[in-house]
Amino acid sequence: MKLAIAGDHAGFSLKEEIKMAFPQYDFVDFGTHSSDSMDYPDAGYPAARAVASGECEMGILICGSGIGMSITANKVPGIRAALCSITDVARLSRMHNNANVLVLAGRFTAPAYAIEIVKAWLETPFSGGRHENRINKIHQGERK
Repeated sequence: MKLAIAGDHAGFSLKEEIKMAFPQYDFVDFGTHSSDSMDYPDAGYPAARAVASGECEMGILICGSGIGMSITANKVPGIRAALCSITDVARLSRMHNNANVLVLAGRFTAPAYAIEIVKAWLETPFSGGRHENRINKIHQGERK
């Protein structure tokens, strides 16, 4: 599976740890490539657009709080980005919301736990059913 991944300076080290923890995935890294200060939209938008276009199947974004990357990604039509701080929420974001972008808080998520969150998120399928109608309503709103 091809995954978009991006982080700002506060998410850089966690981004690198996630890539190392999941060698079975093909990561397309949209930056940043150092811990030097940078603006999260500069990495977040291209990664989210890669997911929306189908270039990548899913994405993982990381900034200090996760909020900036969440806002950025959710501005891209077709993206359903979920800021997840626990594994249960990560699972639900896939099962009920078919989240195609996972967002993590680099300053507040320990690397070992972030890896558990990513694992839960990647391994959980969308439930479909009654949730499909809700996802369709989200995307209808994007076109209005």
